[in-house]
Amino acid sequence: MRMLLGIIVGGLLTVGGAYIYDSHNALDAVNAPASAQRPLVNWDIVGTKWQHLTVRARSEWTRLAG
Repeated sequence: MRMLLGIIVGGLLTVGGAYIYDSHNALDAVNAPASAQRPLVNWDIVGTKWQHLTVRARSEWTRLAG
């Protein structure tokens, strides 16, 4: 149980850290030239993939639950 909790907390810390890093550097990236440091994560693509995942999970649940 501790290991599962550790995996979940570790994943949340990783994603949260990347989000905080990107949100802090977002204003700098808008005003900087293209050669400047870009965000770590393309959050638009993450959102699209997450939406596809949830739609598929719901459809599979509906199929299995009847």
